[in-house]
Amino acid sequence: MAPHGGLSVPRALLLVLDSVGCGHAPDAAAYGDEGANTLGHILEQRPATKLPTLKSIGLYQALALARGEDPCSLPLQGATGVLTERSAGKDTTTGHWELAGAVIEQAFATFEKFPAELVRAIETEADVEFIGNYAASGTAILEQLGGQHVATGRPILYTSADSVLQIAAHEEVIPIERLYDICRVARRHCDAWRIGRVIARPFVGQGEFKRTSNRHDFSLVPPRTVLNALADSGVPVIGVGKISDIFAASGISESLPSKSNADGMAVIDRLWDERKDGLIFANLVDFDMLFGHRRDVDGYARALEEFDQWLAVFLPKIAADDLVLITADHGNDPSYRGTDHTRERVPIFMPNATGAIGVRDTYADVAATLADYFSLAPWPVGRTLRS
Repeated sequence: MAPHGGLSVPRALLLVLDSVGCGHAPDAAAYGDEGANTLGHILEQRPATKLPTLKSIGLYQALALARGEDPCSLPLQGATGVLTERSAGKDTTTGHWELAGAVIEQAFATFEKFPAELVRAIETEADVEFIGNYAASGTAILEQLGGQHVATGRPILYTSADSVLQIAAHEEVIPIERLYDICRVARRHCDAWRIGRVIARPFVGQGEFKRTSNRHDFSLVPPRTVLNALADSGVPVIGVGKISDIFAASGISESLPSKSNADGMAVIDRLWDERKDGLIFANLVDFDMLFGHRRDVDGYARALEEFDQWLAVFLPKIAADDLVLITADHGNDPSYRGTDHTRERVPIFMPNATGAIGVRDTYADVAATLADYFSLAPWPVGRTLRS
């Protein structure tokens, strides 16, 4: 089939700033997150943070909308609004899937300790014996069990408040591919338990252990999304960062992993220079992984400044007929209690669009916008953001 029915295919970028929420959602209290505000609290606590580019495309307007206030003025460039998650949950998987048009009514399963039946099934098939099996942060679990793992060779099993089964192993004790194989076995068994992701967490070091960039996520296969509809119509869908992992490669034509925000932004630059068609769907994970979960306000603020500087150079490359959507998948307020995601509204920036977006009641408006832009049938959930 010729791409897009033989017609020229337009070009779009969907860029997810992982965890960059802009204020607690209306139902945040049900998640224990009332009062959370990732962007708002960072700017309050670090008022010297310089984000002129984000400000120029409506940062403060988005924060006002999320508070239920009228924005003080129109953004200087583009259209700005906020999205409200409809899916049950506040994790990476539900957020990204809803952005792609799949609203999850039943939350994925979470555990403080995995059932013995599930653990035994994984151990038997993968021929391993785990240590751990409790909820902990990634840094804490290495401090607590890293030495025992190195001494015994037994992989570390742990979880968090999200629907994740995580397996950590030292790269010199259990080689990367062997760890991935164990996780593939775990993924098959986790499907029946509705666990959203199995995550391989390799690490290195002696005494002081450090996780590496060889993390790999093994997700449930999502319901049909707009990515499938695009791919089926001949539109290339290129995933950058962990996008392919989040969607179990469903609807993804090509995947380009990235090791950091800086690496991801460099990949986007290269693709934007090379390609004149299709969808580039990118995730910048450092905000969440390095700074949100670790409650590092200073680091989060610096990461926002680095993104803002990159964005200033990228914006002039956007042509009038391109579609660019910059948003997030959930919050992770580094000033909030605990170390988990926060249920928040997220900003939506369309730097080369016009008109008011306002407050939207589902992330799936992004999927509806992509379907509209690429001339597909209207997506059954959500409303286009294009005026």
